[in-house]
Amino acid sequence: MSIEQITYKNIDPKVRKSIMLGLCLAMLCACFDGTIIGTCGTKIANELNGDGLFTWMVTAYLLCECIMIPVAGKLSDLYGRKKLFLIGLFVFVGGSVIAGMSTNMEMLVICRGIQGLGGGVLIPVATAAIADLYAPAVRARMQGMLAMIFGVGSGVGPIIGGFITENIDWRWCFYINVPIAIVAFIFTIRKFPSPVVLSKPVIDYKGITTLILFLTSLIVLFECGGNEFDWVSIQTAGLVAAMIVLGTLFVMIERKAIEPVLSPKLLRNRTVMAGGIYMLIFGIGMMGAMTFAGYFGTFILFELDTLTSSYYTLFLVGGMMVTSMISGAMCERTGYRPWLVVGPIIVFIGLYLFYLLNVDGVVASASYPYYSIVGKPIDLYCVAQVVLGIGLGCMMTPVFAAVQNSSDPSEIGMNTSAVNLLRSVGTAVGTAIFTMLINAHYADKVRELVTMDPANLVTDKATEFVQAMIGYIGVLPEVSNQVLEAFVDSVHFGFIAGGVVILMASVVGLLIKAKTTTQLAKEQAEKLEMQ
Repeated sequence: MSIEQITYKNIDPKVRKSIMLGLCLAMLCACFDGTIIGTCGTKIANELNGDGLFTWMVTAYLLCECIMIPVAGKLSDLYGRKKLFLIGLFVFVGGSVIAGMSTNMEMLVICRGIQGLGGGVLIPVATAAIADLYAPAVRARMQGMLAMIFGVGSGVGPIIGGFITENIDWRWCFYINVPIAIVAFIFTIRKFPSPVVLSKPVIDYKGITTLILFLTSLIVLFECGGNEFDWVSIQTAGLVAAMIVLGTLFVMIERKAIEPVLSPKLLRNRTVMAGGIYMLIFGIGMMGAMTFAGYFGTFILFELDTLTSSYYTLFLVGGMMVTSMISGAMCERTGYRPWLVVGPIIVFIGLYLFYLLNVDGVVASASYPYYSIVGKPIDLYCVAQVVLGIGLGCMMTPVFAAVQNSSDPSEIGMNTSAVNLLRSVGTAVGTAIFTMLINAHYADKVRELVTMDPANLVTDKATEFVQAMIGYIGVLPEVSNQVLEAFVDSVHFGFIAGGVVILMASVVGLLIKAKTTTQLAKEQAEKLEMQ
């Protein structure tokens, strides 16, 4: 007696809703844990005496998340989403519990890596599962819900981390994942739609290993470059050389693989390729813009503490929530392309509003300058956050819907994970790219002011921009105004340069020619009438 194959066509609607709720909760955990260190990291590093490993609290998570995304996507095509999802949930929770029990910084960094491995399974599998649970005509709307969760999780992570650290204990930043994960497990333990596997799955071990090494080199380069080592250094040259060799080897392996982790056929799928490039730009813009908008508000405009400043990101999250849901609900009527073209333009407008924020004059003291701000910067700052969020919300949902509706059912996990991977890579390198742009401009400005070596003024750590500037003001208060202007001008340059990068996504959006199910049905009806 054969067992009926469960698909989106015959799944119990109640089971589908339960699974979807579990997916959303798990993705929420994975997303806010990626940014939760933002406001509590300093206190954790001080308590564990691990200031030297501070950046690795974030880097370990991002690195392991990135290397796991393509692997999990492919394996979910071969073995089903449910198995991979539950494994990812178990790994994520295990890493969270042990992270909360950490007694030294080395232990915490390793646990953050374990969390990243779990998150790297949860995010692509949850995104791919939408195609299993819902018909093509509904996928955009449900992807809009996941995109909203992604934005909310990434935005509220620092707020959750700061609140828990100040009012309870930083260890609960990790323990909080346990009850949420238990609820997600209960909702997703039911029967998932399962893939049709005609033969015994073959795992591409060589391809997976090579891809992991390539991604490790890439993430380490951008996360540690200018921080752990100089951009122009032997380490940088070695990592670039390793990436070239590993990338070439990976392509050769995948061409011969029976079940490639990232099939060469991806290059022939215009929608998947364009969607991946689009999400790479999205990741760069989202992380870079969010990071430096926060620093600008904290250190220059309002002199706020990091936690209070992070509350202003709720305006950005609110904007993302609105357009993520609207774009998902409207895609079937409007098509994907209008949202993909308009979104980057709105993001550029948001960054331009940040550019308009300025300071008017400085009264220097021996320790810290006092800023007199033009107009009502808080109002403009909040508006800029909302506009930025609205633009970002337009960009994410239509891409995943277009990719999944343009993919063979047996390759949905692989194609979705490829796009997710490029988004995560963009997120990982976004801050580094914005930092490089701002640093280069800041260095030029400072060299115009002083004849001495400005090595102590120019740093590649974004969080030390203002510290370096203040230290210089304390020594040479007579040029404090010029130094402040140089810093502000450099951040403004970063906003405009980043906006130009984001506008490139509009051009890429024009290349995504995937048709919605409504458009395909209309064309089919017209053909039948002609016959």
